Amino acid sequence: MDMALLISAFATLFVVIDPIGLTPVFIALTQGADAAHRRAVGIRACLTALAILMLFAFFGEAVLGFIGISMSAFRISGGLLLFITALDMLFERRTKRREDKVEDEVMPDPSIFPIAIPLIAGPGAIATIILLVGHSGGALETAMILGVLVVVLLMTLACFFVAGPIEHALGHVGIVVVTRLFGMLLAALAVQFVIDGIRGIEWSGVFG
Repeated sequence: MDMALLISAFATLFVVIDPIGLTPVFIALTQGADAAHRRAVGIRACLTALAILMLFAFFGEAVLGFIGISMSAFRISGGLLLFITALDMLFERRTKRREDKVEDEVMPDPSIFPIAIPLIAGPGAIATIILLVGHSGGALETAMILGVLVVVLLMTLACFFVAGPIEHALGHVGIVVVTRLFGMLLAALAVQFVIDGIRGIEWSGVFG
């Protein structure tokens, strides 16, 4: 079992899903709701996101193969997508978009949309889980990666449960600092995905 892969999986999924960054958005989307309703919304959102990401984890690579996209190409494109996400985090554009979605969407139950999709199981998370599972060395490592996904989603749910105290403890400045630190980490991991993709290309086939 490659522990480096599991550590990388946890760091990448945690940064991409961003439980701490989602917390103020969750508060805004459930503003005025009682604690029981907030818990119900959080549970539905995390279960829906888990189902979506599991679906892509098991069938994402098969779909790519069916339409003729290699894993190397997907690693490069996924890495570029994650790098853009990292830039958004570093310059706070990601938070601004989430806040805009909160203002634009006025719904009685936001658990499925926009919390589960696309805030938790967005393009970045979907690309990440396909890349990580595709990079695993077998069934055991795949199971461990999926276990890491469950842990990150449980952490997300825990953040939802204690959303109010977390927001109060970190404050706006604290959330900005944490988001930017995670953004730098995600940028480095995204570059590594691109490097792995380039290494996996069969250059003889490309020029032959």
